[in-house]
Amino acid sequence: MIDRIFDRVARALELTLAAGFIAAVLLNFGNVLGRYLLGISLLGSDELQVFIMIGMTFLGAAVVSRRNMHLRMDVLVRHLPRPVQVALRLIEQLLLATLAGFVLTQSFYYAERMWLIGRTSDMTGVPMWIPHGFVVIGFALMLVIALWRTLGILRAPYARAAGEAPP
Repeated sequence: MIDRIFDRVARALELTLAAGFIAAVLLNFGNVLGRYLLGISLLGSDELQVFIMIGMTFLGAAVVSRRNMHLRMDVLVRHLPRPVQVALRLIEQLLLATLAGFVLTQSFYYAERMWLIGRTSDMTGVPMWIPHGFVVIGFALMLVIALWRTLGILRAPYARAAGEAPP
């Protein structure tokens, strides 16, 4: 059931990020038309596009983590014995959880400071806790996913002994 929830969240993020990408492309297109045909510029469009890219990067990283599609160098790992592969997978998830937890806490404190001081972007007035919040949400999701996978790896031998399907 938890895996289905993770999949639904990943799909919702994917659709939201696709809509954000379309919005960024339309902003860019509108700005190009405005500049070269009408002699006007959409103030803040570049800034908004950067914020959209920040969201796409960090929230998209959570989707990639959920789907286990991140880049890895596993040519040699595939030829190792199964217990070594499992141990390396466990170490990978623990390292990811550690890194995600560290970045999550640091980015949360920074986003919180942006909230407390009321900092907004220079051109569009977007509260700066929002783009910094994308980092927080992305790494929070990656942390939860890594911990869930770690639990699954640790539970797998017990699940097989009980006759359950492995996670």
